[in-house]
Amino acid sequence: MISTPPPSELLNAPPWSSWEQWLNSPPGQYVLAWEEKRFATAVGDLFGFHALQIGLPQLDALKSNRMPLHALYVSPGEMGLTSGTLAEQELQGLAIASRQAHKQGWHIVEGLPTELPFANQSIDLVLLPHVLEFAADPHQILREVDRILLPEGRVIISGFNPASVWGVRQYLSHLFGAPYLPRSGQFISLLRLKDWLKLLDYSVDRGHFGCYKFPLQSSAGMARMDFLEPMGNRWWPIFGAVFLISAIKRTPGMRLIGRIPAKRPTALTQLTPAVEQHARPPGNE
Repeated sequence: MISTPPPSELLNAPPWSSWEQWLNSPPGQYVLAWEEKRFATAVGDLFGFHALQIGLPQLDALKSNRMPLHALYVSPGEMGLTSGTLAEQELQGLAIASRQAHKQGWHIVEGLPTELPFANQSIDLVLLPHVLEFAADPHQILREVDRILLPEGRVIISGFNPASVWGVRQYLSHLFGAPYLPRSGQFISLLRLKDWLKLLDYSVDRGHFGCYKFPLQSSAGMARMDFLEPMGNRWWPIFGAVFLISAIKRTPGMRLIGRIPAKRPTALTQLTPAVEQHARPPGNE
C-alpha cells in the first residue's frame, strides 16, 4: 500500500532563495545523483576532441567521457562563494577544490552563456544541465550552441518536467504555499524543447525521465520513497520530475554514413565490347 506524505511536507516547503541552496537540499542532492548516472551513460560512448559543459559546476557530467579536452563554462561569480555562513563557504570551497583536483584536464572558462567565446563549429559535445530553464534568453543560448557545434555534434540537455508531480506542486505554489523548486526557474516542457531543436535541424536520438519520488523536503522522507523509482520507470515513465534529452546537429547535405564498402571488380564477360577494348586485367590495376 502506497503511503501518501502528509500535506505539511508537500505544501509547506521552504522558500529556496537560490538555485545553489536548492541543490544543497535533499531533493537537490537526489536530482544531482540521478543526473550524474544518466549523463555518465549518455556521454560514455561519445568520441571526439572537445567537450563542453555549460553551468552547474556541482555536477561533473563529463566524468565518464573520454574526449581529450573537457571545459566547464560558468557565469561570472558562479564558482565564487557568495552565500552561506563562513563554515558553509569553507566546506563549499573544499568541495570545489577537491573536485577540480580530481578532474584532470578540466578547463574552467568564465563568461555569459549567450556569448560563447568559441570558434564556429569547434566543439564536438555540449552539455546543458538545467541551463535553459534559468536563462533569460534560452533561444539565444541554443543558437550559440548550434554555432559552435560541429556537424553531427551532439547536445545533451537536462531540465525539470512540468508534467510531473513536482511540476504540479510548483504550479500550485503560485496560488498558495511556498515553491518547492526555485521560483526563478521557467521550466520548459519536453515537447516544446523538441520543437526548438527541430527548428535548428537537430534530430533527437534518445531521452530519459527520472526522479519519481514525491516532492518531500527531508532526506528520511525521500528515502522512504525509494520504491517509487522502479514503479515510475515502468508504469508512468513520462511523468518523472527530471528529463534528459540528447540530440544530434544535422547539417543539410552532410551525413555520416559510415564506411563505404569496396566495389568488386566487374567481370570482363559483363563488359560491352566498346569498354572491353580499354579494360585492363584485374591483376594489372
